Amino acid sequence: MTVKKFTAYNYRNLKNVCVELSDGINVFYGENGQGKTNIIEGLWLFTGCHSFRTSRCSELILDGSKQARLSLDFLSADREQTAEITINSKREVMLNEIIKPSPRYLLGVFRAVVFSPSMLAIIQDGPSERRKFLDVAISMIKPGYAKYLTKYIKAITQRNALLKQMSQGRFDEDVLIPWDDEIAKLGAKIIQYRLKYIEDIADICEDIYAGFSGGREHLKLKYVQSGTDSIFTDEYQIVETLYNSLEKNRSGDVKRMFTSVGPHKDDLVFEIDGLNAKNYGSQGQQRSCALALKISEASVIKKYTDEYPVALLDDVMSELDVSRQEFLIKYLRDWQVLITCCDPSQLSRIKDNKTFRVENGNIY
Repeated sequence: MTVKKFTAYNYRNLKNVCVELSDGINVFYGENGQGKTNIIEGLWLFTGCHSFRTSRCSELILDGSKQARLSLDFLSADREQTAEITINSKREVMLNEIIKPSPRYLLGVFRAVVFSPSMLAIIQDGPSERRKFLDVAISMIKPGYAKYLTKYIKAITQRNALLKQMSQGRFDEDVLIPWDDEIAKLGAKIIQYRLKYIEDIADICEDIYAGFSGGREHLKLKYVQSGTDSIFTDEYQIVETLYNSLEKNRSGDVKRMFTSVGPHKDDLVFEIDGLNAKNYGSQGQQRSCALALKISEASVIKKYTDEYPVALLDDVMSELDVSRQEFLIKYLRDWQVLITCCDPSQLSRIKDNKTFRVENGNIY
């Protein structure tokens, strides 16, 4: 997977830029607030996912402009492709000059992995950040997962609406039976996808973390399913367990007016030597966890697609010590990499890179 050319019009502070990239390492440097992260974010949008900085399309458009436009020329599976995104009140997508119904149709077409300081939120913040990581990472290699997830979210929304009406005495609990059946079946599909993905990344993630710690510490990944202490991999057992949990919690859900169990409440736990990294890990340990997780995410993309994803490193190198910097660059040596930083001298050990200066939304 290689980006050949990236163009942005009226995107954030990038009024009119066009960049031709090297197949290897590309360094974008400049002071804070000049537009470096906007380049990374703009490229990320071509994965079909939302921005990693905002959910509002209006924030992606240059002040005073009605819309923004991004275009991308890239090489995938030895095939030259083009994509274009127009942003106004929503995102409109073209792939190889064909209009697509939604950005979701880019999932699995252009693949990238973002490394940024915000990735620490996966370890430090609540379960929703870890679920978001799983949902995005799985969709990148299994676009069908996103369809199940969309249907599941709609079913949960409908059930929550019914719970609100039931709290006002308008229906009895029997009205939930068909929704619980639907949620259990869809939820089982989602949980199976997640368990398989964790199985794929676990060994890689644990090995990389061991490398960071010099073998002194050991990382384990564990999926925690809400409503039960057991983890089943068989679809029938997951459906049965999830349905029983929904049934058991109906009365409580009516009082809360919210569905309290299901994959929308599950969690991914990182344990360092048996202790939860979120609660007991130092910031250095948490950073190593997050970095190991993102590297393993990229490695799994390579496993399933036989292509390296584009690596987008947004202001990450300054957060790492020299040994971790060298490890990361060595690991990504065969990939196309985009790195943003304030001071390019930090990256003096990186050879054969193409360097761009970013100033006030312009790229030199």
